[in-house]
Amino acid sequence: MINLSQLTNTKRNSNSLNGKEVIPLAEIIYLRMKKTVELNTLKQLLLKDIAHISAANIRKYKLENTPVYRLTKKDKNIVIIDSFLIIDHLINEYEGLEIQISGPEQTIVRINTQKKPLNILVASFVWILLFIGTAMTIMNFHNDVSMQEVQQHLHFLLTGEENEFPLWIQIPYSFGLGIGTLLFFNHWFNRRFNEEPSPLEVEIYKYQQDLNSYLNHHENKLNDTELNR
Repeated sequence: MINLSQLTNTKRNSNSLNGKEVIPLAEIIYLRMKKTVELNTLKQLLLKDIAHISAANIRKYKLENTPVYRLTKKDKNIVIIDSFLIIDHLINEYEGLEIQISGPEQTIVRINTQKKPLNILVASFVWILLFIGTAMTIMNFHNDVSMQEVQQHLHFLLTGEENEFPLWIQIPYSFGLGIGTLLFFNHWFNRRFNEEPSPLEVEIYKYQQDLNSYLNHHENKLNDTELNR
């Protein structure tokens, strides 16, 4: 028959190892912050809105629906949410959690509360302006490299006759110039020829990365020297 003192000793032995108290291991939660989030309305942000979560099903549901930030008009159109603030908030909200961050350390929240409809006149003006600018650039380039003289000389080498306007060379060249430009940018309106990104998309991606780095440094409240004094 087991008495009460034996049960007490057994419990103490299970919570101790070599005379030292064993602290229960904390539950590990993995968070991956989203790089950017775009919203159309001011709302209360939940953790699932700004991060991906890996945890047990019951714990995951609670964590996903944890409020982390309330968007207001004072935030204007960009808010930077740092992972350090999220960790601090979750530790205070829940006990026995060990949170590990993987991926980006900040989430950029862009707020687009007002979307202006497309103005056909403005879009047409910009299209015509770009068309004229591109045509002038191509013509100036051809003038700098004496393209017409080169085509005339090529016509003379191939036929032995002089011709001021060798159309059989100039017309295919013009079509090839347009087709080559389409293949270079890998786009025909909204249709993509293959999955490889175009040089323009690569440059836009680099610009976006630099912009995000700038925002993370200057818009992050943790980096605000006035607040940290």
